[in-house]
Amino acid sequence: MYDPLAQRRSSEGPQFDVFLAGMVFLDIVFTGLPAMPTAGSEVWAEGMGSCPGGIANLAIATSRLGLRTSLAAAFGDDDYGDFCWRTLEEQESVDLSRSRRFEHWHSPVTVSMAVDRDRSMVTHGHPSPMSASEMIGKPPRTRAVIVTLSPDEPLGGPEGDCNWADLAYRDGALVFADVGWDPSGAWSQALLDQLAVCHAFMPNAVEAMAYTGMDTPRDALYAIADRVPVAVVTDGANGAMAIDSTTGEEAFVPSPRVNALDPTGAGDVFGAAFVLGTLCEWPLTDRLSFAGLCAALAVQQFGGSLAAPGWGDIADWWHEVRASAGHTGAYGESLARRYAFLDTLVPAVPVGAVRRAAATIARYADLGMAPQPPAQKE
Repeated sequence: MYDPLAQRRSSEGPQFDVFLAGMVFLDIVFTGLPAMPTAGSEVWAEGMGSCPGGIANLAIATSRLGLRTSLAAAFGDDDYGDFCWRTLEEQESVDLSRSRRFEHWHSPVTVSMAVDRDRSMVTHGHPSPMSASEMIGKPPRTRAVIVTLSPDEPLGGPEGDCNWADLAYRDGALVFADVGWDPSGAWSQALLDQLAVCHAFMPNAVEAMAYTGMDTPRDALYAIADRVPVAVVTDGANGAMAIDSTTGEEAFVPSPRVNALDPTGAGDVFGAAFVLGTLCEWPLTDRLSFAGLCAALAVQQFGGSLAAPGWGDIADWWHEVRASAGHTGAYGESLARRYAFLDTLVPAVPVGAVRRAAATIARYADLGMAPQPPAQKE
């Protein structure tokens, strides 16, 4: 596989670039629905795909970008668990040495239905039989960990009560944090106290404003920058903004214009790409531009982790932009200037460059195929 960190590796370096822990779901994605089904009705979808979801979205996104990724997660002993394990380990090259299989614990499942550029989901599952910290023990040496802030396993605990991410931090890993939606509506600012051990915090605009009590994404960004070295606020199609206090950089980058079909997993792809840019020590503007591009490529496809781009997809996009810059007007020329740094990364399609996957639990995806109508009864 193409290795963007090849020049930075040494025999004494960390075993992994990214270490993750969380819940893996089997995602079954129905696409191209004309409308949501009503009570007692049946709706035919234009396509479907199956793939590992949940924390697997992030693990696959980092691995496809060439980062050596290790994942700790619980897997059931059912066929769904077999499929998710096999896809992650064999197809996506994600290390699962800290993951475990559990008997009589069925895999969590999410059904996602895409309608009119949005999606609705139905999920069923049970809590993991074992906590992440108990499953992992001492984590492997890694350059970075990506975590979701939570009151259940808080970061920065005392010496005898620290979790796996604290141990990785004390062993030299950079901690990149995100945060989830708060269904209680409390949005307690105390959660942000965990940022004391984090290198970067990457919430979306709604989350950032809710947790900081600010009225605009930019004001929320400044409030977060007082707590963490690198503050990032994503704002969907509007782009992303960030402050890197370690370098004194501040940047805003708009998102590339794309026909967005499915936003599932776009935040994970953005985070994976931003981690890569940080490990490569790129300027802040380039980190935001690259992360925004990867997210934009992902939302043009259906299917969560299936949509995460690889270097082959990035190279294809850049070569097309570069070739057409003189014929697409001011916007095309602006793109060519903004992403000129890609020229040194992908002057030609890298040998071994990964592209999006198509495999499903039925072996082949039919995301772009029309459904066959049922046979007519005589």
